[in-house]
Amino acid sequence: MGADQGLLGSLGPELELLLPVLGERDRRLVLGAVARAAGDGGIGAVARLTGASWQTVADGAAELGSGELAPPGRVRREGGGRKKLAESDPGLAPALLALVEDSVRGDPESPLTWTTKSAVKISGELTRLGHRCSPQTAWRLLRQEGFSLQANAKVKEGRQHPDRDAQFRYISGQARAFMAAGDPVISVDAKKKEAVGEFARAGREWAPAGDPVRVRDHSFEDRDGGHAIPYGIYDIAANAGFVNVGTGSNTAALAVASVRRWLEMIGQDAYPGAARLLVTCDAGGSNGWANRGWKKGLAALAQETGLEITVCHFPPGTSKWNKIEHRLFSQISHAWRGRPLTSYQVIIDTISAVTTATGLTVTAALDTTPTPAGVLVSDDEIAEIEHRCVDRHRFHGDWNYALRPGPRPPAPPPPPPAPPPGWPRATLNHPALTGISPAALDALTQTLRLPFTALRERDLTTARGHPRTRNGGPASKITLTDRLLATLIHAHLGIPKKELAPAFGIGTAAMSQVTRQISGLLHATPLPPRQPAPANPPKTYDQLTAYATAHGIPVTHPQPTPPRKPQ
Repeated sequence: MGADQGLLGSLGPELELLLPVLGERDRRLVLGAVARAAGDGGIGAVARLTGASWQTVADGAAELGSGELAPPGRVRREGGGRKKLAESDPGLAPALLALVEDSVRGDPESPLTWTTKSAVKISGELTRLGHRCSPQTAWRLLRQEGFSLQANAKVKEGRQHPDRDAQFRYISGQARAFMAAGDPVISVDAKKKEAVGEFARAGREWAPAGDPVRVRDHSFEDRDGGHAIPYGIYDIAANAGFVNVGTGSNTAALAVASVRRWLEMIGQDAYPGAARLLVTCDAGGSNGWANRGWKKGLAALAQETGLEITVCHFPPGTSKWNKIEHRLFSQISHAWRGRPLTSYQVIIDTISAVTTATGLTVTAALDTTPTPAGVLVSDDEIAEIEHRCVDRHRFHGDWNYALRPGPRPPAPPPPPPAPPPGWPRATLNHPALTGISPAALDALTQTLRLPFTALRERDLTTARGHPRTRNGGPASKITLTDRLLATLIHAHLGIPKKELAPAFGIGTAAMSQVTRQISGLLHATPLPPRQPAPANPPKTYDQLTAYATAHGIPVTHPQPTPPRKPQ
């Protein structure tokens, strides 16, 4: 009788009962022991009798024969079992990394990267490329390579304004000064528009198992339900919030109305003696620094309340630093997570119930006043407001300004223009000085105007080296009338030019140039009848003054002026 006919035949029923309840290690050792006891051919006989793998029986027999058994805590021997796919297929891991390379996101310098492709799609694509891989294997390999599933992190601010930090410090200094004086400091902003109705909301709340709140399966706005725009006012010193829930549009009218309602309902009682109010807000939106409706509304509010309203805007791109965002709005979002806002009353009640361990209290009110969009403020209107009651700060007056409650005092009338230097021109235009009547001088001036303009343009072209390249140009500082008066007085009295120059408030060189220009024009122009020259003409400035006084001409002594070069 062979081994499988003798010993094994008698042990068959017992092995059939025993083997199913043994672990892998014990089953392997039992099969090896039976095979060793059966003698030659025992390994094959045990394998045929039990249906076990020939290799498993041989391994058990060899393990017993060596005396080195696997530790009791292990099922398999060290190195036993099927090899991992990453080991049996060396190209699997590189193929996976190449597959997800085009979808890698995040900072390339970070040791942790992530991918948007699912493990199921990755395993299917790897299998198509000839690398047998299950979704579980793909998931495990991604983890080993440092990948994970992550959401976006909102940390980048975009382009940073060079005065960003300086504006933060300026706002902080203004807030400290106002609070130290007992004046209110509020942070304002509008929260995201919310649909009113049985709509699903993000987040979860405790509820009886199997009894979730039933909501609509779509998020289209209900025409009958409307929407809500919570505009918040956060009192920084009191750690108290006020939310004006508007039902119209998020406009400057809603922003100003919210500040007004806070003053009426809370601010006047909380700060009865305040004469100022500091408002900190974002740089854009309904309360932006360039929003004309915001300034117009605050100017009217300042007039109504008698408060000086100072506004400080956060730099562009830094709205998340506004205190109302993380001290009030975050708590409101937490309060109504997972709770459908089925009515305006639910919204008001939910907001009013917000409290925190730090003592935050919130008041909410419904505002159904229409706040239409598209209301324009004209250039003339904003210019009048700017002139009447807007005082801009020295540092970034576009971001920091105050709206005064009273009208700006009227500006003093501008001073009269300073008379030209020298004697009054009416004094100089006298027949005793010029030799012709004032009317004749006026007519002569009109006659010479066109040729004088041409002569002056020629001289300027010569001085520049090229014709004029633009229209217009600066007017001459010495008028044609002055030039003609100086030339006629010099010719009629024969007074030296250096003695005549002080009467016109110009230097000797300028006097020489203007008389030379006009003398050339007078030679080609018919002159009106002239009076005879005096027998003893003045030769000095003092003699000229005495001569004018003797003829009843009022004289004003000129102040010393620096010489001017005519144009």
